[in-house]
Amino acid sequence: MLKDITSQRLIALSLAGIAFLNFPLLALWDKDIYVLGWPLLPFGLFLVWGILIAALAWVMERRKTK
Repeated sequence: MLKDITSQRLIALSLAGIAFLNFPLLALWDKDIYVLGWPLLPFGLFLVWGILIAALAWVMERRKTK
């Protein structure tokens, strides 16, 4: 069992990334809709990717301060 909370958060973040960037959820975004001039699928991919990177940075920086 993982005792370090940072390890648990990183694993949860990885699983969330796999879930959000996998086929069933990506198929929901494959529509002919434009957001800020971008098709919905690439916009959603970049948005989720950016959120995952921000969450990863937050988890890792929080670990260093304690």
